[in-house]
Amino acid sequence: MAISVKLEAFEGPLDLLLHLIEKNKIDIYDIPIVDITAQYLDYIKQMQREDMNVMSEFLVMAATLIDIKCKMLLPKEVNEDGEEEDPRAELVQKLLEYKMYKYMSFELRDRQVDAARNMYREQRLPKEVEAYRQPIDYEELIGDMNLNKLHEIFRSIVKKQEDKIDPVRSQYGNIEKDEVDMDIKMLYVEAYAREHKTFSFRKLLEKQNSKMEVIVTFLIILELMKTGKINISQENIFDDIMITSNV
Repeated sequence: MAISVKLEAFEGPLDLLLHLIEKNKIDIYDIPIVDITAQYLDYIKQMQREDMNVMSEFLVMAATLIDIKCKMLLPKEVNEDGEEEDPRAELVQKLLEYKMYKYMSFELRDRQVDAARNMYREQRLPKEVEAYRQPIDYEELIGDMNLNKLHEIFRSIVKKQEDKIDPVRSQYGNIEKDEVDMDIKMLYVEAYAREHKTFSFRKLLEKQNSKMEVIVTFLIILELMKTGKINISQENIFDDIMITSNV
């Protein structure tokens, strides 16, 4: 029986086969090759195309269907596992993959149509809203840490710096001003945090060469905590405070 449809409705041999299967309400896993092959051949006989490249694709599929039809008439082959091989298996797999991509293309096309209907206006926010920054929750930032614990560590580090003073040289009368550049020390601490990622608060202070450097470094740590560039944590009460860098 001739099929009264136009070839332009199909994009290739798999599209035509899928149409025949859906039109005849056939189980794609149990294709009646004889009937489908006959309908397919009747259809391509009506085809008149100048493009032989496209026509050749339909002819190749026709040859594939005839080959499967012949294999269905022969005794079924058995694979290594002792199971009978279905000559239609490869064709069924191709049809399933084609069907999946076809309906995915329909879904993408529908989404494109829906997106074309949406109109968006330009962003117009007041300057106050654009300049707004979410406030920092210092309690969440510090966690179970508090200033008393930080103060205890700070005092212990300062005491260590005092213990390093030479008792002989400390008797000299000249006292020179110990100047520490805050900006340079900030760059140093940020670079240290960027390099180490997670490090000990105590060890960072112990690396300083003077009491003033310890004080400035301590203030910088508090500033970095305030801006959210670092987080501090302590597993147990007397454990070392660990600093995690967000730089």
